[in-house]
Amino acid sequence: MTDTPYEEVTDIDTKSSDVIWHKADVCSSDRQLLNSQKPVVLWYTGLSGSGKSTVANAVDRMLFDKSCHTYVLDGDNVRHGLNGDLGFSDTERVENIRRIGEVAKLFVDAGIIVSTAFISPFNADRELVKNLLCEGQFIEVFIDTPIEVCESRDPKGLYKKARAGEIKHFTGIDSVYEAPKVADIHVKTSDQSIEDCAKQIVSYLLSNGYINKK
Repeated sequence: MTDTPYEEVTDIDTKSSDVIWHKADVCSSDRQLLNSQKPVVLWYTGLSGSGKSTVANAVDRMLFDKSCHTYVLDGDNVRHGLNGDLGFSDTERVENIRRIGEVAKLFVDAGIIVSTAFISPFNADRELVKNLLCEGQFIEVFIDTPIEVCESRDPKGLYKKARAGEIKHFTGIDSVYEAPKVADIHVKTSDQSIEDCAKQIVSYLLSNGYINKK
């Protein structure tokens, strides 16, 4: 646990009775019709160095080139702002994912195809986000890359630091990663090029009616 007053950060059970949901004149179905696409969360999960952000950005580029309305929420980028007060203990990881789930839900409500590239190591947390959304609005993308390959890549030098004891609670080293039991899309970056991985995901979106722009 960090020095952050975490109990205060995550005290979400106490809500004022004066907070009332405001119904907007423009609804989610209106935005979906305008954007000519089915909004969805592409939830990329996998070990550090597995290729989550790289694949997510490649997919985003392909969708953008098809005139789709998209956005990518990257784990490191979000920790520069919204989640800058959180550390990497198991409890704080849960809160990190909860916040991202709520943000992703807002993007879906806005009619956007949003990609989230987070390790998100716990099955329960990914299931929690899925349950925030309507049926068909959450696609779990497992970037399945062996830890040996991830560690050999080590683009940020994090595995080296974790092995040296300089980083604690590092997923795959001294913190558990729970692989999806049955992911919607199973991608293996050690066997495919990034382009082929991205095409696999875009093909899924096409065949399942999320986009119609070939």
